[in-house]
Amino acid sequence: MSNPEISADTPKKRAAAPLKKKKNRRNLVAEVSGRLREFIVGGDLRPGDKLPSEAGLTREYSVSRTVVREAIASLRADGLVDVRHGVGVFVREPTEQGPGFKPVDRARISSMIEVLELRSAIEIEAAALAAERRSPAQEEILFERFDDLNRLIEADQPTVAADMALHLAVADATNNPRFREFLTLMGEHLIPRSALPENVEAAAPEGYMEQIQAEHLALIRAVSERDIDSAREAMRAHLKGSQNRYRRLIRGA
Repeated sequence: MSNPEISADTPKKRAAAPLKKKKNRRNLVAEVSGRLREFIVGGDLRPGDKLPSEAGLTREYSVSRTVVREAIASLRADGLVDVRHGVGVFVREPTEQGPGFKPVDRARISSMIEVLELRSAIEIEAAALAAERRSPAQEEILFERFDDLNRLIEADQPTVAADMALHLAVADATNNPRFREFLTLMGEHLIPRSALPENVEAAAPEGYMEQIQAEHLALIRAVSERDIDSAREAMRAHLKGSQNRYRRLIRGA
């Protein structure tokens, strides 16, 4: 596949407004990385495409080079891009994240439930291990990922990639790299609402994302407090709640 460089104007296809100046650097990093994640997950930036240059992204989002570098580092940590020194930053090929995972069938509720059942089999125990093994640095990252999601919700920005990043942070806190490898294999399908038609997403009731965040917070607190049983149950409640929410969303639409 050819790797044509994406111009600095390409991300304007979905969200071009400069980021608000009054936000601190950490907030800006979260927003820049969040937007770029959505371009990758949504297909505006395809595998093999080259991201705009550091200078181009700095102009595009009206932020400093430091913010751009930290945003790219976040994408790289989540396995979405490769940094080729002296060449540029490229979107990773799907095969590098795990070939062959069957896409979610957005027309079938059962397809989304299948994904959530599979995740339950893996992530419930991952949460327990994270509570047992997490380091102070990993604890801090969990709260940072939670804050990233909050900022995107408040800004009415897409949240799928940030939600995935939070679950990957839980996997990392197990200190068993196989958990991240498995979840990364699922790619964007890890968060089934990425496959929901727009009209279904729009039908989400008020407080939908706030409820998800309440479940995330219960999970993170349990991991932070090294409460193994509570972490396990918090993840179970979160994934079971997600199954029920998807059923209601699709039937309501």
